[in-house]
Amino acid sequence: MKSFNGRVAAITGAASGMGRALALALAREGCHLALADKNSQGLQQTLALIEASTRSPVRVTTQVLDVSDRPAMEDWAARCAAEHGQVNLVFNNAGVALSSTVEGVDYSDLEWIVGINFWGVVHGTKAFLPYLKAAGEGHVINTSSVFGLFAQPGMSGYNATKFAVRGFTEALRQELDLQRCGVSATCVHPGGIRTDICRASRIDANMTGFLIHSEQQARADVEKLFITDADHAANVILHGVRRNKRRVLIGRDAYVLDLLARCLPAAYQALVVFASKRMAPKPRTAVLETHDEPRL
Repeated sequence: MKSFNGRVAAITGAASGMGRALALALAREGCHLALADKNSQGLQQTLALIEASTRSPVRVTTQVLDVSDRPAMEDWAARCAAEHGQVNLVFNNAGVALSSTVEGVDYSDLEWIVGINFWGVVHGTKAFLPYLKAAGEGHVINTSSVFGLFAQPGMSGYNATKFAVRGFTEALRQELDLQRCGVSATCVHPGGIRTDICRASRIDANMTGFLIHSEQQARADVEKLFITDADHAANVILHGVRRNKRRVLIGRDAYVLDLLARCLPAAYQALVVFASKRMAPKPRTAVLETHDEPRL
């Protein structure tokens, strides 16, 4: 797909961050949009930005949606096809983050992150794939993460979902190549992108004193690692779609961590442990004061 003009794209997580940036970039190229997010206010802000910045007439529809809800996703896909006449691209972009130890993580938190990060991608892919095939030309773009290539302590739930998205999308791409149906797939691995994901993430209390000093400090530290803006990320993704790339890395940090995982596929874990020990809070030790007895 070399041009997005006149095509129809469905985007989840469109209320902010990369989802909003993708919507704006596609609208400027004359692509019609079906936007979804749980945040209704953010969706309306995205819609207003599109109307203010886009000269070419494009049709935009919005839907308040929980991507972990399969029936809701299937209904939305059918509505998109009915309202727009076809669907050519689906960006399964919605995602959340969770920090916790494996031992301490609550099952409800794991179900929450798996429902959005993994099942949301599965629901979006399966719901829209028949419509993409019917259009005769389509592309599935699933957002994993650099942490779908490289694991770290305290992020087991996030790592698990992003590794799962990677495996799911790579298998999908191979099947589509074999079918020669006019539809393709790309897996996106962003590094630190300046979005709202950190502010909306869940950080379990078991992380304090283990890998972080405090929740507030941890959020501030992570924000400093977000070195790539969402607009640049959107442009990189769309360039990857045009080139029909199987994998898209975004940001210098993504390339560095990908290279490290490739060169040291098992040994990189020891390096992460070493670095984590150096950055982790130091246990406080009591200071014993001794007072010499005065000599007579």
